Amino acid sequence: LLFQILGAVILGFGIWILADKTSFIAVLQMSSPSLKTGAYVLIGVGALTMLMGFLGCLGAVNEIRCLLGLYFTCLMVILITQVAAGLVIYFQKETLKEELSHIVGSLIENYDPLNDDERNLQDAWDYVQTQIACCGWTGAKDWENNEILINQSMTAYPCSCSNSSKDLQVDSGFCNLDVPVNGTATYADWPVHEQGCMDGVEKWLKDNLGIILGVCTGVAVIELLGMILSISLCKNIHSEDYTKVPKS
Repeated sequence: LLFQILGAVILGFGIWILADKTSFIAVLQMSSPSLKTGAYVLIGVGALTMLMGFLGCLGAVNEIRCLLGLYFTCLMVILITQVAAGLVIYFQKETLKEELSHIVGSLIENYDPLNDDERNLQDAWDYVQTQIACCGWTGAKDWENNEILINQSMTAYPCSCSNSSKDLQVDSGFCNLDVPVNGTATYADWPVHEQGCMDGVEKWLKDNLGIILGVCTGVAVIELLGMILSISLCKNIHSEDYTKVPKS
């Protein structure tokens, strides 16, 4: 039962990644095929874990070695896969960071409030900037690469970046700046947050690192216990009675 619950949690997490449309995860999964693939992998692992939990229970109750052996093997494969994925993320973190910078940079450069085709992605990024109270990836200067703002001589700025009380009701698109005498401006003239979203995301990860590691460790411990218990049960089974297995 415990492994079926664990499988349901993993399955639900994968579905959440695919279904989420209003957070930083949405920006990643709509921009990066690798994260979308990872979500499908999580769904597959969750479904497999639930199935293995059922087979493990069936094997333990009816004392069937082959089912317990299959249960052990699948748990071992899942555990090894999780460890391998963790190592890849750790050793490739700089590469992943560069890919993320490229994804967000491209999004900011091509941001267009009138582009309905990219509406979900752009709304997700506006949500990130509003919730984290940040602007751009490394800072507000990133928005100077946006084609629409360039054409407007930087006399507008992204509303979701605003730190002004008058823009509180507007969390998407561009807001107009009080135009200077010469009709041009820079990001330094915008009433926006100074912090880049990269710093905000890193801070969130650091603040929640203990929880993330705790969950990962807990899952690994549960899987190890399942492997140990299945091996112990296998050793204690001296004869198998297949007549106990339910017939379909």
